This record gives sequence, structure tokens and C-alpha cells, in this order.
Amino acid sequence: MKKLISSEIEIVVATQFISERSVIEHNRFFFTYTVSIKNSSSQKVQLVRRHWIFENALGETFEVKGSGVVGEKPVIPAGGVYSYTSATEINTPSGVMYGAYQMLDESAREFEAKIEKFTLIMPRVLH
Repeated sequence: MKKLISSEIEIVVATQFISERSVIEHNRFFFTYTVSIKNSSSQKVQLVRRHWIFENALGETFEVKGSGVVGEKPVIPAGGVYSYTSATEINTPSGVMYGAYQMLDESAREFEAKIEKFTLIMPRVLH
């Protein structure tokens, strides 16, 4: 069986600013992000760990590492898509997120699927 490569895993992220959960006067900006993971390979894979890096508009970073995502270690069939929604809070109205998922192929070989940078941006309101 061939070793799976990360280019066979496509990760797309959509973000949304949540004004009702944000406290702007206290620099608390709340965002949700929906991640879709498409497995374009010919074998099933399992997401076992995540590593996120959050960077605010001042260049300050913090990291989150953990088991699975949203309490799951999903198995994504060949050609399948797994989606989930999570949330974060940062202390500036904009920032970026990026990182990687540690995945297992059918032979229990571990590989990394990189998550490219994406933005978290509070929309501006004109008065």
C-alpha cells in the first residue's frame, strides 16, 4: 500500500465574526471557523491530533495542541469529506490561524496535513 501524502488531503476553512459573543471594549473578538477536510486519496485516513497557531494583529502568537477535533478523532473515507465548526477568541479585531493535523493512513503510518494561514477579521461598520 502506498504511503499517503498530505497533498491528498485538502483543507478549506471559512470564518465568521460573532459580534454577540465579542466584547469589543475589552478587546475580546470572537470568531467561529468551519473546517472541511477532503480526503482525495484511495484509502481512509484518521485525524488523531491538531496543532493550531493563532496570531493577533500585533504579531503575538499562542498555540493549541490536542487530541482530535471537537472531541472526535474522525475517520474520513477515501473520497470523503469531514466538516466541523469550532471557535476562538483573540484580543485584536483581526488575526490569522494556521497549523497542521496529524493523520494516520490505513497502515497506521502518521503524516502531517498542513493548514495554510487564513484570516480572522471583524467586519467594519460605517455610521
